[in-house]
Amino acid sequence: MIIETTRNEAVKRARQLSQRKGRQEQGVHFIEGEKLVREAIISGAEFENAFIEEGHELMEAVLAGSGANVYTVKRHVMESMTNTTTPQWVCATVKTPSTQPPAVYPSGMLIALDRVQEPGNLGTIIRSADAMGARGVLIGDGSADAFAPKPVRASMGSIYHVQIWNVDLRRELYRLRDEGYSLICGHLGGSEVLPETGANCVLVVGNESQGVSDDIAGMCELYRLPMYGFAESLNASVAASLMMYDIAKRMRAGER
Repeated sequence: MIIETTRNEAVKRARQLSQRKGRQEQGVHFIEGEKLVREAIISGAEFENAFIEEGHELMEAVLAGSGANVYTVKRHVMESMTNTTTPQWVCATVKTPSTQPPAVYPSGMLIALDRVQEPGNLGTIIRSADAMGARGVLIGDGSADAFAPKPVRASMGSIYHVQIWNVDLRRELYRLRDEGYSLICGHLGGSEVLPETGANCVLVVGNESQGVSDDIAGMCELYRLPMYGFAESLNASVAASLMMYDIAKRMRAGER
């Protein structure tokens, strides 16, 4: 059976996932495009529904084998669900994993986000965290929703390879500091010399316009990326990625 109407119930439920309320009520999030769908399959994500255009029988079989209810849809139905101008031929709804903070945090590098509000920045930071070997991302109140469509797309699938925790950031940073993690934050008033990281480190990334809040900055060692040109600051995701690289390089050198 091919779905030809946008009034189909599964299609309507998928459209609701563009809003935070819909994601919270259903406990799932929306992904689109072949790469994201493949990354979700590889990671073992739990699918709810998948929507696919005709002519992609192999992907249809793989999605069905991954537990998805697979629907074949017409092009205009696909376009009604997706958030991009020229969508690809597949999209899906995926169960959102638990984002509760863990009983024990993993060792290594963690990333903490203090009111990072631009969805594209958040997704890019998650992608960089994955690339630099971070063990997880703590997302504080006031930040964008990591499982909204834009951050998921910007993460390029890394959302399925890095643990995401929604937290009371101040409380969890106190906890991590007490457990021996060094806390470093990007700050225009910081030193251009990277502080000591130790074996366990948290990098705190602040709001795009206001930076890290004063109370959280007061808990951290402050680090400023050297600037050799005329720009006074960098985009939040660019700065975060460069700092992650510095910290990951330092921590890996210490393992040798």
